[in-house]
Amino acid sequence: MIKTIQRAQLTKFYQRISEPRRFIQVLYGPRQVGKTTLILQLLKEYKYPSLFVTGDDVGEQSIGWIESNWQNARHILQQSESPEFLLVIDEVQKLPNWSETVKKLWDADTRNEINIKLIVLGSSRLLIQQGLTESLAGRFESTYLGHWSYAEMHEAFGWNVHQFIWFGGYPGSAGLIEDETRWKEYVLNSLIETSISKDILMLTRVDKPALMKRLFELGSIYSGQILSFNKILGQLRDAGNTTTLSHYLQLLHSAGLLGGIEKYSPNLIRQRAASPKFQVHNSAIISAQQRKTMHEIKSQPKEWGRWAESAIGVHLMNHSINSGFKLHYWREGNYEIDFVLATRDSAVALEVKSGVKQRISGLGEFKKRFPDTKIYLVGDDGISIEEFLKINPNSLF
Repeated sequence: MIKTIQRAQLTKFYQRISEPRRFIQVLYGPRQVGKTTLILQLLKEYKYPSLFVTGDDVGEQSIGWIESNWQNARHILQQSESPEFLLVIDEVQKLPNWSETVKKLWDADTRNEINIKLIVLGSSRLLIQQGLTESLAGRFESTYLGHWSYAEMHEAFGWNVHQFIWFGGYPGSAGLIEDETRWKEYVLNSLIETSISKDILMLTRVDKPALMKRLFELGSIYSGQILSFNKILGQLRDAGNTTTLSHYLQLLHSAGLLGGIEKYSPNLIRQRAASPKFQVHNSAIISAQQRKTMHEIKSQPKEWGRWAESAIGVHLMNHSINSGFKLHYWREGNYEIDFVLATRDSAVALEVKSGVKQRISGLGEFKKRFPDTKIYLVGDDGISIEEFLKINPNSLF
C-alpha cells in the first residue's frame, strides 16, 4: 500500500520528470520510510526506458561505478531511440565523490543534448546536502521523505492513536507488533543499529563511536527533556567534550534518529548557547529500548503521558524539516513552553497537557513577552492528542 504522502510525492515526481526541463531529483530521508518503494512504483508508470541501480555494498568497485552505469544508460537510450531515459541511483551517499561525478556526467549530457534524467536517493541527509551544495548548485530539486505520521499509519494499518504513540512510524515493523519482543529486536537491530553503523559510522569520521552510541541511548531516555551537555558528560564513561557531543547529536539528527531542539529566543547567541531539548524522530526509538511492554506503561499515567508528549514532539520534528518552520522550546526561570514553532515573521506556542507535568505553565508569561504569538493547548482542555497528530502544523500559523 502506498501511504498518502507517497501518492502525492509519486504524482509530483512523475510531473517533474515529465517536464522538458531537466533537474536532478533528490529524494532523501531516514531508513525504512519507503523511498525505494516509492521510486519502484514510479518506474512502473514511467513510459520510457529506465535503469535502477544501488550504491549499497558496491565496495572496491566504487571507482568508476557511477560512470559505468551512466554509460550503460546512454547506450540503452541510443539503441531504443526513445526521446528520454530515467536513471535512478539509490544509496548515493555511499559512493565516494558522487556529486562531482554526477556533475561532470550531467553537464556533458546537457552540452551534447542527451536527455537522461536522474533521480538520486539517500538516507544520510548530511552527506546528501553536502554533495548538493558543493557540486550541484542550480541543477537539483530535493524532497525530504520523513517517518510515517499517525494519519499514514492509521490509513495503511488501521492503527489507533495508542498504537502509534508506542510503536511509532516504521511501516516495516507494523506486522510484528503482536509480539513485542520480536518487534523490539527488529527495531533495535535492523533499523536503529543499521542506521548508526551504515549511515553514520561507515560514512563519517567519528573518533569515539562508543561515546556517540551512549549519547544516543541517553538522549532517547531523556527525550522531551532539557539537559545540558555538561550534565550529560557526568553520565558518560568517555567524556570527550561538549563540542564533540554537539557534533554527534547533529549526526544522529541527520540520520533521522535523535535531534536537539534549540531554545526560542530573539537573541540568536542566547538561543544557541542554551541547553538542547532532546527529541527522538520516531516513538519506536524510545519504546524499543524499554523492558516494559505497552500494556505496562499504559497502566502508569505519568509514564504514558511522557510517551504522549514525545509523540507530539515526533510529529512536530518531522514536519519542521521540510515545512518552513523551525522547532524550539522556551524556558525562563520557572516558566516553560513545550514547543514553539517559528518562522521569520510569526510564532506559535504549544503547551502539551498530558497529566505528567508538575511545573508552572509558561503560557501567560510567554504571551506577555511575545504578545503577537498564537497559543494552543494540546491534550486536556485543548486539541486532543489524536486530533493534533492528524493535522499539518503549518495550519496553526
